[in-house]
Amino acid sequence: MKSLFFYSTIISICLMSFIPPVSVKPVRLFDGKTFKGWEGDTINTWRIENGMLIGGSTEKTVPHNDFIVTTRPYANFNMKLKIKLTGTQGFINSGIQFRSKRLKNPAHEMEGYQADFGEGFWGGLYDESRRNKTLIKPDSAQVLKWIKINDWNDYEILAEGRRIRLWINGKQTVDYTEPDMSIPQSGLIGFQIHGGGAAQVAIKEVFLDELPD
Repeated sequence: MKSLFFYSTIISICLMSFIPPVSVKPVRLFDGKTFKGWEGDTINTWRIENGMLIGGSTEKTVPHNDFIVTTRPYANFNMKLKIKLTGTQGFINSGIQFRSKRLKNPAHEMEGYQADFGEGFWGGLYDESRRNKTLIKPDSAQVLKWIKINDWNDYEILAEGRRIRLWINGKQTVDYTEPDMSIPQSGLIGFQIHGGGAAQVAIKEVFLDELPD
């Protein structure tokens, strides 16, 4: 009996060691009411209205790129949000920075990955102020079938290790693995309103699930 009890105990311990970790519930990254956890030009560029984070204006040209940015960095995560971009003239563009950092010169710029959102760049992965190029993008004709112009769109970013995947309205636009080992894989998250256009971006329902390193 003692031997049976001993072996039963050992088996139970082994089974318990293989129980997968409980999934952490995604957190609301923007609470819809305050700028808690964010920093940026909340006087002239960014504001909160009816639970939305809004940047820019359709009444006047945005003078330069501007970002509202998290106060802490993130590495591996799955982030989902809703985004709407509207504009009347000029370059109408926005994007979601991640694994990025603020620059000191010019101070309003960021450096790092950007999940792009705007005419000619819908759903692409751009390297902002670093390599200054689109790393990968979907077929331009196909992606337009998925985009709701001047309306709300679901955007999802999955960053795991060196692999980055993007979805718009449930359609995958990017699957990219970073080959350059010198590129940082952790950093700030930010929302952009691009300069050079009378444009406005609205963002809401931002949820982020941090993943293990």
